[in-house]
Amino acid sequence: MHDRTHLSPAAAALLLLSLGVAGYALVMYSLVPLGKFLHPDMRAAFESNRAVVYVHVFASSVALLLGPFQFMEKLRAKRVALHRWMGRIYLGVGVLAGGLAGLHMSLYAFGGLVSQLGFGALATGWLYTGLRAYLAIRAKDIAAHRRWMVRNFALAFGAVTLRLWLPGSVAAGVPFELAYPAIAWLCWVPNLLVAERILAGKG
Repeated sequence: MHDRTHLSPAAAALLLLSLGVAGYALVMYSLVPLGKFLHPDMRAAFESNRAVVYVHVFASSVALLLGPFQFMEKLRAKRVALHRWMGRIYLGVGVLAGGLAGLHMSLYAFGGLVSQLGFGALATGWLYTGLRAYLAIRAKDIAAHRRWMVRNFALAFGAVTLRLWLPGSVAAGVPFELAYPAIAWLCWVPNLLVAERILAGKG
């Protein structure tokens, strides 16, 4: 996101994709039987961890819904109290609850050890960057807080890129059993690299 009143095309796309995937997840997991459209092995893992899955999905959706607005300079400047409360909900509900649930679910990730490590690293990184962002703002280090929040939302956006890689792999004819372990890493590592490049560019 950037600091002007009007969103750039990239920022607008990020906002729309975040809201779209959050809305999709909320509708699908509220109205459709759990795991109905998933691989049978994934469905079994979801069924055996129903409560954790729902916590992960709905908490992570909160992060996607609130995250983009936290980077809007106009909102931060004119609605300071709102920005702070949204940040508390983002970190306390979205990242903490969603990250812990995601870390648990990584133990059951489809695709074996590669997938488990990929999603486990994502959840750990999400929790860690969220903690660093929280500690920075508590110390009134706003610059560090913003840097850690950029990294944190880049990882949260993995929920979006995951859903871009999956149909892309299907369209390319890559077997799901081969694609999914790779996507467990591709859904977030490039995001974090882009975030670091953006932060480096800002000095």
